[in-house]
Amino acid sequence: MLHVESTALPAVRIIESKRFGDHRGFFSETYSRQAFAEAGITLDFVQDNHSLSAAVGTLRGLHFQAPPFAQDKLIRVPRGRILDIAVDIRVSSPDFGKFVAVELSAANWRQMLVPAGFAHGFVTLEPDTEVIYKVSAPYAPEHDHGLAFDDPALGIDWGLPAERLILSDKDRRHPRLAELPRYFA
Repeated sequence: MLHVESTALPAVRIIESKRFGDHRGFFSETYSRQAFAEAGITLDFVQDNHSLSAAVGTLRGLHFQAPPFAQDKLIRVPRGRILDIAVDIRVSSPDFGKFVAVELSAANWRQMLVPAGFAHGFVTLEPDTEVIYKVSAPYAPEHDHGLAFDDPALGIDWGLPAERLILSDKDRRHPRLAELPRYFA
């Protein structure tokens, strides 16, 4: 059973899958092509990615791939908790430069569907947080890009003080929105 809900950005959606529990634990069908198609979501996922972030405040993002390898992403958290962010970078969109922030966790069992044309990132809110996400195009290093997580024009509140955020060197060097080439014109 699948429940789909809209966010402040209509293209980004929250997916809730039913969990069936008993004394042994639980079972959940987190992805079914048929159930997603019945909900109007027809994507062909080609790869699953899995990350572990040991420390609270680990920030990964904001990432995206440019066409022809642009990726739709379906993100979920089987352990821990994150603040998940999607920023609309489609130049012709009425929501260009706007973002949505959603908490995903093992406890709330929600997934976020982030379409191509959005920069995506998250910050961990618990230690040893694992994130699993499906993508609709394979990783293509020459099309891998990012957006500055701290761009004042975006005004994203990551929920933690800047000095507590842990980033890769690569993620500290991404351009601001005003400097970003028009990958999704």
